Amino acid sequence: MAISPFTAFILILTAIPFSQATLTADYYHQTCPQAENIIYQTVRNASIYDPKVPARLLRMFFHDCFIRGCDASLLLDSTVENKAEKDGPPNISVRSFYVIDDAKTKIEKACPHTVSCADVLAIAARDVVAMSQGPWWPVLKGRKDGRVSKANETINLPSPFSNTTTLIQSFAKRGLNVKDLVTLSGGHTLGFSHCSSFSARVHNSSDPSINSEFAMNLKKKCPKQNKDLNAGEFLDSTSSKFDNDYYKRITMGQGVFGSDQALYGDDRTKWIVDSFAKDEKLFFREFAAAMVKLGNVGVIEAGEIRVKCSVVN
Repeated sequence: MAISPFTAFILILTAIPFSQATLTADYYHQTCPQAENIIYQTVRNASIYDPKVPARLLRMFFHDCFIRGCDASLLLDSTVENKAEKDGPPNISVRSFYVIDDAKTKIEKACPHTVSCADVLAIAARDVVAMSQGPWWPVLKGRKDGRVSKANETINLPSPFSNTTTLIQSFAKRGLNVKDLVTLSGGHTLGFSHCSSFSARVHNSSDPSINSEFAMNLKKKCPKQNKDLNAGEFLDSTSSKFDNDYYKRITMGQGVFGSDQALYGDDRTKWIVDSFAKDEKLFFREFAAAMVKLGNVGVIEAGEIRVKCSVVN
């Protein structure tokens, strides 16, 4: 019997093991039915004003979920007593927190003390993918906001210099498998990187995995004595569109990050890269499912609903 894509996706949703809290798609159906529309409008307006917003919010969601789970701990500001995640080295370049803060302020006016910052970020991440011509999926909701955020824990974020074995181990610690790793890496389709994350690789002639012509272009953009702090490269050639071009580029030796290109040099991941490079619809289906799975990492039941995302109540 054939199963429709929608039915298959529902099966995926019901099969996901939850953390310490059970999430549901209609969690705010009674208490704040307008929440998703408020978030969508806020994110859409911000993205029109600044085209970098989609990539930034998607990255923000990844970085939040990978440290302490999806609890909005990345949104907390540092205090005199504590240096928070957003000031950890890998997160210095995370931007556009104001978009989440703006959406949360509007939601607080409509439905006070109801919608968590963690859920606002999860919904915003879905919206930026969908409005960039990528897939849409029902976001499971009901997360609580954490009260702990430590900059030194950001050392556990995946690095653009990591090899595939290190990446697989990092994802596995969060209940994510090899396919999830390759699928979620596809979020780089909206990405941009500054030179510091890849220049050492392109100036190292001993790296056989990088296309030589592509390496020359990157060297021109990022010379050894680069003084332009804004210099860098888009992670695929259609940087404002969510598509499978990222994977096509990897198959041609044009992955910007060493960690991205490494996916094509390992038999555990190469076949998945090939599959997504050939079939964009397959990538979209898998990405939607993987984002739901990522959104369940480390979800807590004992947290709070922050009134303002940058400070604990």
